[in-house]
Amino acid sequence: MPQFSFDPASAPASATKSFEPLPRGSYNAIIIDSDIKPTKAGTGEYIELVIQVVDGINAGRRLWERLNVSNQNKTAEDIAKAALAELCSAVGVTKLTDTEQLHDRPFQVHVDIDRKDPTRNRVVGYGGANLTPPPAAAAKATGTNSARPWAK
Repeated sequence: MPQFSFDPASAPASATKSFEPLPRGSYNAIIIDSDIKPTKAGTGEYIELVIQVVDGINAGRRLWERLNVSNQNKTAEDIAKAALAELCSAVGVTKLTDTEQLHDRPFQVHVDIDRKDPTRNRVVGYGGANLTPPPAAAAKATGTNSARPWAK
């Protein structure tokens, strides 16, 4: 068995994680994961997206979005397809054939507080990324090694 010595008391304190919803507003983000899943009733499918904020004090925070792209309720399906079209436009995807095409592309996610559950967020829209470096950082950047927040 491998030997390892560790004293938990000597470890630095971890940052306090917030599970509060993000404040209403727009955040620069990327999609870090996606999946297509069957609806609870088994009569349709939804795309589940994991969205991660890439900058600011909320960098690293995540949101989950479900888009009912195949649903018996035509209105729910139309709303989801309109949101997906808005997202595709925001990230520059002109023909979506695989949800991974949405991954790691910067965009703005517009967030509100869920009306039914004030402890959760809801995504209310998407827009083009607004990733401009602060003036001090822009003056220092040489253009050769400026990492983007969404770059891995």
